[in-house]
Amino acid sequence: MLEHATERNVRIEPIRDLSWLDSKEAATYLRKTANALRIMVYRGYVKPRKFRRRLYFRKVELDRLLESSIF
Repeated sequence: MLEHATERNVRIEPIRDLSWLDSKEAATYLRKTANALRIMVYRGYVKPRKFRRRLYFRKVELDRLLESSIF
């Protein structure tokens, strides 16, 4: 169990240094599923940027979303 928690922390720590997150990283950062993130985008809670067929999210905007507790 302790090893599992350590692996999870290692996986999330590099995200702290990024300013842009892809869909998978953004969902992990918000502790949501990828599908839940897609629903949030569809409802307008989060604004993604598209680059070469991929969606990217600004970490600052995700932080604001968490602080405002919209969802």
